[in-house]
Amino acid sequence: MAGCALRQPLPLLLLPGRSLICCARLRSTAAAPKQKEEAAAADNAEARARGQAQRRLRDVPRPPPAPARMPDFSNSREAYRSKTSAQLLRSLLVFRLCSYDLLVDRHKELINLSRALLGRRLFRKLMKMTFYGQFVAGEDQDDIKPLIRGNRAFGVGSILDYSVEDDLTQEEAETKEMESCESLGLKDGEGEVQREKKFQPHRQFGDRRESVISARTYFYADEAKCDQHMEIFLKCIMASGGSSEDGFAAIKLTALGRPQFLLQFSEVLVKWRSFFRHLAAEQGLAGQAAVDTKLDLEHLQETLARLGIGTLDEITHWFTGEKIGLSGTVDLLDWNSLIDNRTKVAKLFVVPNVQTGTIEPLLLQFTEQEELQMKRMLQRIDVLAKRALEMGVCLMVDAEQTYFQPAISRLTLEMQRKFNTEKPVIFNTYQCYLKDAYDNVTVDVELARRENWYFGAKLVRGAYMEQERKRAKEVGYEDPINESYKATNVMYHRCLDYILDEIKVNRRANVMVASHNESTVNYTLQRMHELGLHPSARKIYFGQLLGMSDQITFPLGQAGYPVYKYVPYGPVEEVLPYLSRRAQENKGMVAGTQRERRLLWGELKRRTVAGELCKPVT
Repeated sequence: MAGCALRQPLPLLLLPGRSLICCARLRSTAAAPKQKEEAAAADNAEARARGQAQRRLRDVPRPPPAPARMPDFSNSREAYRSKTSAQLLRSLLVFRLCSYDLLVDRHKELINLSRALLGRRLFRKLMKMTFYGQFVAGEDQDDIKPLIRGNRAFGVGSILDYSVEDDLTQEEAETKEMESCESLGLKDGEGEVQREKKFQPHRQFGDRRESVISARTYFYADEAKCDQHMEIFLKCIMASGGSSEDGFAAIKLTALGRPQFLLQFSEVLVKWRSFFRHLAAEQGLAGQAAVDTKLDLEHLQETLARLGIGTLDEITHWFTGEKIGLSGTVDLLDWNSLIDNRTKVAKLFVVPNVQTGTIEPLLLQFTEQEELQMKRMLQRIDVLAKRALEMGVCLMVDAEQTYFQPAISRLTLEMQRKFNTEKPVIFNTYQCYLKDAYDNVTVDVELARRENWYFGAKLVRGAYMEQERKRAKEVGYEDPINESYKATNVMYHRCLDYILDEIKVNRRANVMVASHNESTVNYTLQRMHELGLHPSARKIYFGQLLGMSDQITFPLGQAGYPVYKYVPYGPVEEVLPYLSRRAQENKGMVAGTQRERRLLWGELKRRTVAGELCKPVT
């Protein structure tokens, strides 16, 4: 019976560390020449040694810090000290070109025409002199080292990201998405229980690149391709660990496995949380913040028995066996723990049905191939987290669409539980344009506090707003996005305040303020000052994209604040989709780029008057 799924205590297999296959078996079967392997092994060993030495240096006691200096974002001299006059002129040219709607809207046709007229060599040179040189660090790990060292000299760290993307047509993207999000069991003719519209694949939204200008998109091809993505992420981690003492590397979970798993696991998690809200409403607790909602244990047990999920004796045994509800109440974290301890990978896909009072499988058939694909995805995640820990690198898991995000956040949380025991290694990303952003942040902070591990968060406004709104409207489910930009700003500051307050009382929390919004950065600096949070403690980080908002990044770095540039790299032809998004993003950030252009002009005029136009960077 489906209803028995919750009654048999089964271990959770979210963490793959218990049964990992060898890392080498996950990697591409193509054998590299022996000499190349030996050179790579030597580089890896050297990078590991540097990472270990850097970790030892961080443990050396330091004298009390001097008072924090507030950066001046209107001082063009400080903002562009790291730039040559030629680089300032390039920035002005690129931002000016991005301000012309016609050029940005027809950029793909213009790129193809330029490539045809100029040929490959001249086209590459033109791109490196303009858009590529502005927004991309270089073609490979060796090529980006001068930029990383140069930024580090001015107090700016790096978040490395290999930004190569598959240049698919819309039809190709839609086909890949539908094939990778549908159950293999369904293709064999088996049915499924009633699925939520939000968590079903829809061909008209199969191209997840549509209306997305600030995030990279991966489409599933096969397991070998996922292994290649893992290898690329490993190289980013190694390069970050070998180039700085406090580097970051960014990953996306949709690059590491079949998205069907994320889609269906997300539905399971959302339905169980909705069931908790339903039970809370029955006890008159509707509308409370998730972290504050506490169900009366006796009433909860009676309700579960009435729904037919188990007998009262069985349900009472579940709670006593897991030592849940000892205070007489059960909160959302207790509830999640109860569900976790009674499920495993193949049994994860069961959901409560309030109407029938049973626990039902989300799928009526779950193939061995799907089970293997899920496990391999978890294993890849585990391999990356272990390497990041070994190299002293923080691993930042990017956020994605809301129909994937519950599973992504949950898997990231499991990595945090495992790897953030001594320091923050894994950072989750919270999109503050979501209505439930505050609940997500507060619940995860509370869990980290209870279980005594380091909480790591990156706060962003979000990259998928237009796409999410359109999909919700056309498919027919509640819009997950805040009603206005102002509401998103309020949500961002609310989440930030909660984490900053947690840092003040519990030094095991950490946050990256990933924003080009000068007001948000100033707000953070003011709150740090009010709470007495010194930048030298390295608990609050700032982050901006390479080639954008230098007037924010470099003054922060020179004032001693931990700040990072998101550093993409890759061959010219293969990062064109990334450059396309940067052009569109700058077109949309009219006010921000106008201010940046004014500062750039101001600095060029100052250098001209002072006779410093050709003076080298110092």
